[in-house]
Amino acid sequence: MKLHIPANYHSSLSLRDTEVAIKKLKDYFESALAYELYLTRVSAPLFVKPETGLNDNLNGTERPVSFDLLDDNHAEVEVVHSLAKWKRMALARYGFEVDEGLYTDMNAIRRDEELDNLHSIYVDQWDWEKSIAKSMRTPEYLKETVGKIYNAFLKTEKFITQEYPVLEKWLPEEITFITSEELLQLYPNLSSKERENAICKEKKAVFVMQIGGALSHGEKHDGRAPDYDDWQLNGDILFWNPLLDQAFELSSMGIRVCEESLKQQLAIAGCEDREQLPFHQGILTQSLPYSIGGGIGQSRICMFFLQKAHIGEVQASIWQDEMIAECEKQGIMLL
Repeated sequence: MKLHIPANYHSSLSLRDTEVAIKKLKDYFESALAYELYLTRVSAPLFVKPETGLNDNLNGTERPVSFDLLDDNHAEVEVVHSLAKWKRMALARYGFEVDEGLYTDMNAIRRDEELDNLHSIYVDQWDWEKSIAKSMRTPEYLKETVGKIYNAFLKTEKFITQEYPVLEKWLPEEITFITSEELLQLYPNLSSKERENAICKEKKAVFVMQIGGALSHGEKHDGRAPDYDDWQLNGDILFWNPLLDQAFELSSMGIRVCEESLKQQLAIAGCEDREQLPFHQGILTQSLPYSIGGGIGQSRICMFFLQKAHIGEVQASIWQDEMIAECEKQGIMLL
């Protein structure tokens, strides 16, 4: 069992106040995000058919939850891992123009997660996607978009600390940008997670760029599926969490693959067979729009801004009996 109990931890909010605060926080951030990025809310699927190629393969090893339908000739369907690919097709279907986009509530089950303070088998996030021109596929546009998302975070922190003065402000005025290779050169003797901890402890809010490809020492900073983010134009938003004394990921995002980078990354990953799937054909034939998008964890945001020690304090999920007992003993109220 992986469980970290902060010294002298006590939730700043009661169980009932926490539930009220979760609703306030989610409503406010959702509106702020939609305003900053000019997004329209749409409905999204909970499951997809595997043959469409629409499910997110994450690191390529996670098993999706699947089941067969009583109707439709017992067709097999999979619960989504995320909507990274579905959103790009939705941009085309709904007719979003350049610099317009969509967002949706995404709920997923990730059965292979290792449960701890930050990880649950239940995933809830805002998935968003914007249509862009090919000329906008630049590091500068990526940073500009991250800046707008960070502005939504700052507004949210100001709002929730005004609503609940017992909560502290943890965020700096600006977010720091650094590539995964620059981070490696800065801390060559640390692991990738240790490097994230080191930079976040110093800067408090960081966007680590270019994740998925091999770095100069031959290893990846972290795994990424080869067929949605462009590994040269993506990254993670990380905050320093002083309660847990570690870097805290709130969002993975990026400019999506174009026809050239898709072929290149599929070849690197040994997944060229995916080129024949409908989604991938849409990219290769340029019938799908170029886009930028990402996911922003709803429970992660609530955990960070409400200053909770365990993600189970802001979402209802399944935990090991030992973890439940230890949390109860330490005054951590799991929903």
